[in-house]
Amino acid sequence: MATFELYRRSKFGMCLTEAVDEMVSNSTLSPELAIQVLVQFDKVKSKVTIKGHLHTYRFCNNVWTFILQDALFKEDSQETVSRVKIVACDSKLLLQ
Repeated sequence: MATFELYRRSKFGMCLTEAVDEMVSNSTLSPELAIQVLVQFDKVKSKVTIKGHLHTYRFCNNVWTFILQDALFKEDSQETVSRVKIVACDSKLLLQ
């Protein structure tokens, strides 16, 4: 599985793909530009700080799962989320 597939299968990635597909269907966006949008999405590298109460954590089959309550996300702005699930794995393992 390629690394970008993790992002594409996330909620954000699926919503972006769905929106881009709809725009291509409506002729609002050309297929070439749609592909460029998705490729740029795969390359996003921004740093976000997350603080919150760790409710549950688990490590199974080289995959970490964290469930946070009252999580504060900081980048340029701040956003608080009552409950968030984070699933993380080593991308190097995906290339093997």
